Amino acid sequence: MTIKDRQETNLILSKKKLFETVIGLEVHVQLKSRTKIFCGCRAGSGGEPNTRVCQICLGFPGVLPVLNRKVLELAVRAGLALNCEVSEFSKFDRKNYFYPDLPKAYQISQFDLPLNGPGYLDLRFEGTTKRIGITRAHLEEDAGKLVHFKNDGFSGVDYNRTGVPLLEIVSDPDLRSPREASEYLKTIRSIMRYIDVSDCDMEKGSFRCDANISLRPVSSEKLGVKVEIKNMNSFKGVERAIAYEVERQRAALDNGEDIIQETRLYNADSQKTFSMRSKEEAHDYRYFPDPDLTPIVLEKEWIEEIRSSLPELPYHRSDRFQKEYGLPEYDARVLTAEKQLADYFEAAAALASQYKTLSNWIMVELLGKLNEVDLKIEDSPISPLQMVGLLSLIEKGAISGKIGKQVFAEMFNTGNAAEVIVKEKGLLQISDAGELDRIVEEVISNNPGPVNDYQGGKKQALGFLVGQIMKATRGKANPGLVNQLLLDKLAP
Repeated sequence: MTIKDRQETNLILSKKKLFETVIGLEVHVQLKSRTKIFCGCRAGSGGEPNTRVCQICLGFPGVLPVLNRKVLELAVRAGLALNCEVSEFSKFDRKNYFYPDLPKAYQISQFDLPLNGPGYLDLRFEGTTKRIGITRAHLEEDAGKLVHFKNDGFSGVDYNRTGVPLLEIVSDPDLRSPREASEYLKTIRSIMRYIDVSDCDMEKGSFRCDANISLRPVSSEKLGVKVEIKNMNSFKGVERAIAYEVERQRAALDNGEDIIQETRLYNADSQKTFSMRSKEEAHDYRYFPDPDLTPIVLEKEWIEEIRSSLPELPYHRSDRFQKEYGLPEYDARVLTAEKQLADYFEAAAALASQYKTLSNWIMVELLGKLNEVDLKIEDSPISPLQMVGLLSLIEKGAISGKIGKQVFAEMFNTGNAAEVIVKEKGLLQISDAGELDRIVEEVISNNPGPVNDYQGGKKQALGFLVGQIMKATRGKANPGLVNQLLLDKLAP
C-alpha cells in the first residue's frame, strides 16, 4: 500500500496489526471585527510592525480589557452555524505561559465554560454524509508574531496581531483520513465565509489549523498516543502533513518503537514533520478565571435574533440547487462553495432557461479565466446579465459555441456585452441555407478525394469536409445546417 493509498483510507496495515487513523482538528478563525477583542486597536492583517498596539493589548500594568460586543456576536453566529449549544453563561480565563509573542505572559481564553458547547458538522465526502462532532468553539485573543531575520540570526516580535479576536473550533476525534480532514477544513472555511464572520485567508493567517493524530488497533475503543502538528497553512499542506505523520507512526510501530506524545512542526518544502517539544516540555497552563473580565451573560432572545439572521448555508443551498435547477451534485457543490459564486449563479439563473449550460459556462469558462488573472467572482468583468446575453445568442443560433468562446474572451477583456461584440466584429452565424449551399458545393468540388473516401465508407472524411466549410466561413457557419447539407449532397 503506497502513501497515496493510505491518504484515501483510515486503515493502516502494519507488520503486526491493522491500525485505524484517528484525527482531531483545532481550527483557529480570526473574526472579522474592525477592532481587537479587548481594546480599540485596529484588527486585521497589515500595517507597519507594532503600530496597531496600545497599553491594553500590550499588557501594561493597571489596564483593563473590555469585551468587544461585535466579536461576541460573530462568535455566537459561528457557533449557531456549527449547530453548537450557545451558553447563556460563560467566562474568560487566563491561560498562563511565557513566550516572546505573548506580552502579558498569559493569553485570555476560555477553559471550562466556553461560549459554544457541543455541536456538529455533517461532512459530505465521497458520496456519503458523516457527522463530525464539535467539542467546543470558544473565544480567545491571538498572540503576536515572531519575525526571524535570516541574515543576522536575530528575531523580532510584531505585536500588531496581539489581541485580534480568535474563535477556536475543536473537533471530536472523528476524522479518519488526511483527505477527510482536508474536506472538513474546507467545509468549516466555507461556512465561516458564508456567514461573514471571517475572510479565512490561510496565507494571511486568519484561518489556521493544528491537527492531533494517533493510530489505534482496529476495533479498539482506546485512543492511541496523539501527536500534535502545527504550522500548516494550506489544505494540501494539511493533507500532506497528516499523511506523513500517519506513515511515520506506522513505521515506528512496525519497528517496535513507542509513539511519543509531542508537538511537531510541518515543513512544506520537505513535506515532513519534525519535533518541536515533547510531553515533558509541554506547558502547565494553570488556568484561572480572568479577574478583570465579567462573565458573559446572554439573553435567549438575542441568540435567537442572531440565529434568524443566518443565511442559507452551503449544503442546504447545494441541495436546493439540485432540486430547483436540476443540477448534478458536483455542479451544485462547486457553485455553492462560496456565497458570492452562488449569488452570481442565482442572479444569472433568474434570467436564463438552460441552467446546466449556464453552470458549465460559469464553472469552466468564467472561473477558469478568473483564476488565471487572480480575480474573485465579485470582481468579474462579466455580469450575470451579460453572461445570460451571451448564452442567449448561442441558444438562438445567432453564434456558434466556438464563436461564443471568442466572444466570451472579448467580453472578459473589454466588459462589453456579447451583442455589441458580435455586431462590431461581424460574428453572426451564417444560417442562410442558400448561402451555405453555395459554399458546401465549392468544398465538395474542391475536395474530390475526401468525398470519394466518405462515399467509400470512411465516415471520418466528413469531419474534414465540415472543417473546410468552417474555415471558408471563418467559423461562422451553422454547424447543424452544414452537416445536414453535406449529408444530403453526399448521399448515394
